Amino acid sequence: MVMLSAEEVERYARHLVLREVGGPGQNKLKAARVLVIGAGGLGAPLLMYLAAAGVGEIGVIDNDLVSLSNLQRQVIFTTEDVGKPKVEVAAQKLTALNPNVKISRYIDRFSAENALVLAEQYDLLCDGSDNFGTRYLASDACYFAKKPLITAAVGTFDGTLTTIRAHEKNAAGQPNPTYRCLFPEPPPPGTIPACAEAGILGALPGVIGSLMALETVREIVGFGQSLVGRLLMVDTRDMRFETTHYAWDENNPLTGNNPTIKDLGIHTG
Repeated sequence: MVMLSAEEVERYARHLVLREVGGPGQNKLKAARVLVIGAGGLGAPLLMYLAAAGVGEIGVIDNDLVSLSNLQRQVIFTTEDVGKPKVEVAAQKLTALNPNVKISRYIDRFSAENALVLAEQYDLLCDGSDNFGTRYLASDACYFAKKPLITAAVGTFDGTLTTIRAHEKNAAGQPNPTYRCLFPEPPPPGTIPACAEAGILGALPGVIGSLMALETVREIVGFGQSLVGRLLMVDTRDMRFETTHYAWDENNPLTGNNPTIKDLGIHTG
């Protein structure tokens, strides 16, 4: 069992007095290993709150450099960080925030070549990527590695969040849904404009990334109703929060009755 030091007891005092967290929950956080895919708009607040919460080890994978246009929303970076690897800068900021947390750095793309190896090293994965290919890949890798996945996406004024535990069954004995049950196919190329073309409200990734951190803490500690089989939808234009349910699709190619995906060689749809 991991033990909290006197410094950690003071640091996490507001967690320790929560009935839903307390000492046992904080020890679970300290023992947890979480991989974050992407250190951008969603990853920035997610990483900061995971470190602040005392997650024992945080892996972060991204191969991008900080650009000036990132700073409108990726609040983990500053102007003097422009041109530096996001992973390196993020690691420095997280260590400064909480030196008790181990930061593992991967300056690389999350790909079919490394996805399964990385997934097997962590207890839970958080996908903050900006494309459907990576989202399918992360979900498939977590299924094969038998690990939970928290995945989110943002548009110009809207965002979504859900939790995937496709390697497990629900209380009724049915398989939990996969990401492919929620989105059977990616949208046609060119139908969803990139952030640089469509724009994005700066604070939006902060909201969704923070919700990702909250869902991660809930999954690790184990309280409240999980987002497994539920999609949280946030519309910041009208400030609406809605939740819709989705279920296992027997025709999905990963865990359906006649699966066609046997490994990570196929992951884009």
